[in-house]
Amino acid sequence: MLKTVNILNKRARFDYEIIEKYSAGIVLAGTEIKSIRLGKANITESFCEFSGTELFAINTYIEEYTFGNQFNHKARSERKLLLKKRELKTLARAVQSKGLTVVPLKLYTNEKGLAKLEIGLCRGKKTYDKRESLKEQDTKRDLDRIKKAHK
Repeated sequence: MLKTVNILNKRARFDYEIIEKYSAGIVLAGTEIKSIRLGKANITESFCEFSGTELFAINTYIEEYTFGNQFNHKARSERKLLLKKRELKTLARAVQSKGLTVVPLKLYTNEKGLAKLEIGLCRGKKTYDKRESLKEQDTKRDLDRIKKAHK
């Protein structure tokens, strides 16, 4: 079992420009936290959506626990996110008025062993922005190779 679990959504950082980050708790079933602690989760295809005044993470994949019995959880289901009322209101206002999106960025466990989801208030990138970020990654990679060769 891993001590700290960090499951990243690299696709979100490529597709979206992150404006603000929030750390949210997740409402989980008993076997879901066991699978997360084993690192058997995926958030690349997930997104967040408001249902009334509550925020839910949709399409988050948490693999079924192998030692679970008939009380095992479903792999893909809606999971409620726990945020303060003020944070939920600001997120809801931003999503409705400015056309922004709430995207999960990282699923991790904190020092107490609780599962947290880092979500970001994001704006979608245009294709030319994506090309720029690819170009920056390539130049950074080339510079790192040159630095490593001269050491």
